[in-house]
Amino acid sequence: MEKNDKDAMFNDIVLQIVLALVMALSFLFMNDIPKKLFSKLRFRNRTNIKAKHHFVQGAQLLARARSSTSRSHANSLAKQALTEAENAIALDPKDAAAYLLKSLALDIQGFRASALDSLDVALSPLAAKSLSESERGDAFLKRAELKMRLGKGTSQRGGADSVKEDLEEAVRLNPKNSRTFCVLGEWYEGKKMKDEAVKAYEEAIQLEPELRVAHDALNRIHMN
Repeated sequence: MEKNDKDAMFNDIVLQIVLALVMALSFLFMNDIPKKLFSKLRFRNRTNIKAKHHFVQGAQLLARARSSTSRSHANSLAKQALTEAENAIALDPKDAAAYLLKSLALDIQGFRASALDSLDVALSPLAAKSLSESERGDAFLKRAELKMRLGKGTSQRGGADSVKEDLEEAVRLNPKNSRTFCVLGEWYEGKKMKDEAVKAYEEAIQLEPELRVAHDALNRIHMN
C-alpha cells in the first residue's frame, strides 16, 4: 500500500512537470517568441557579415594605401579605408579589429592623436577580448610607437612609463615579434639606458638574424 502511494505521488510530480512545460511552450508560441529569437539571431548574423565585409574592404584599401608611392593617392585610399572601418564599427562596435583598421587609416593621414584614441578603444576590456594574444601584442606595440612619435602627447597619457608598459605587454603577448624588441631598444636609447637597449636589440637579432635596423642600432651604440 505504501509503495502504491509513492508511485502515485511520483506520477503526480511527473504530470505537474509535463503540464508546466506544456504551459510554458504554449506561452512562448502564443507570443511568437521562438520566431522573434530566430529573427534576432538571423539579423545578428547578417549584421556581423556586413561588418566583416566592410572590414575586408577597408583592409584591402589600407594595403593599397601603404604600398602607394603617391602621397595624395595614399591619403585618398586611407580615407576610404577609414569610412569602411567606421561602417564596420557602427555594425559591430565590440570588434577590436575595426578600431585597429581605423587607427592605421588615421595614422596614414597624419592624425596620430585620433589614431591613438582608436587604439585605446581597441585595447579596452570590452573590445580586446575579440583579439588573439598576438593581435593584442601587435596593438600594444602600435600604441607604444604612436605615443613615442607624439612626444608631447605621451606625457598627457601617462608619459614614458606607459610606453614601456605597452612594450612590455607586447613582448609578453607576442614574444617572437622582433620589431617589438627593436622599438623597446629605441625607447631605452632615448632614456640613455645603453645596456638595456643593447639587450633588446640582441633579442631582436636572435629572432631575426638579418634584421638590419637592429644591427645598425648596435653599431651606433658601440660607436658612441
